[in-house]
Amino acid sequence: MIRALLLAIAQLSDPASRRVVWIGVLSAIVAFALLAGGVWWALFHTALTGYAWVDGVLDVLGGLAVLLVAWVLFPATVGMVSSFFLDEVVQAVERRHYPQLPPARQTGLGEELLTALRFFAVVLLVNLVALPLYLMVPGLNLLIFYTANGYLLGREYFEMVAIRRMGRNEAGFLRRSRPLKPFSAGVVIAFLSTIPFVNLLVPVIASAFMVHVYHSMTGLTMGSAAGPAAGLSRREGA
Repeated sequence: MIRALLLAIAQLSDPASRRVVWIGVLSAIVAFALLAGGVWWALFHTALTGYAWVDGVLDVLGGLAVLLVAWVLFPATVGMVSSFFLDEVVQAVERRHYPQLPPARQTGLGEELLTALRFFAVVLLVNLVALPLYLMVPGLNLLIFYTANGYLLGREYFEMVAIRRMGRNEAGFLRRSRPLKPFSAGVVIAFLSTIPFVNLLVPVIASAFMVHVYHSMTGLTMGSAAGPAAGLSRREGA
């Protein structure tokens, strides 16, 4: 698991991985700049109460609220935008470490959109839960956070990688039959998601990380000529 994570971090040196990071970050910056600009313009050009000092206070509070929402949603937006391009990261990992694999199944636009929306929902949940996290009972808060979000993130990233090589039902069956690895990987991803600035790299690191986790569960080793199906067959016949 540690080796897989180190390989995933090293994957950031790959041009395809850096491209996905920049696309996600810059797209989120543009989106929130437009949103913030629109909200600020509306606040400062609208007299909500007719009392100058009250409107001034409301303008400041509204502006702070916009900044807070942008801070909370920014990683989720980066994750959603990046999810449209994570297949490039997965392909780059497989080209580097699993060159004998045949071409993966191509996903359609509808499936990619569904994946993007699921990623947005899951990453948003991670960031929303992180806000009141430290208001809960110390120790228990961390247990709840990493258990819930480790499961969600582990499931989403694992199935995103796995359905390229097998059907969604087969991917779900593989994950449920050996749940510890995807869950443990999800906990690591959840931890990285709580680190400011590092969380902007999480979609790329998590995707590369989960490629190694997935192939280790199918019995495929780096550079092996055997494919996922062969790995599963070997275990079934053992």
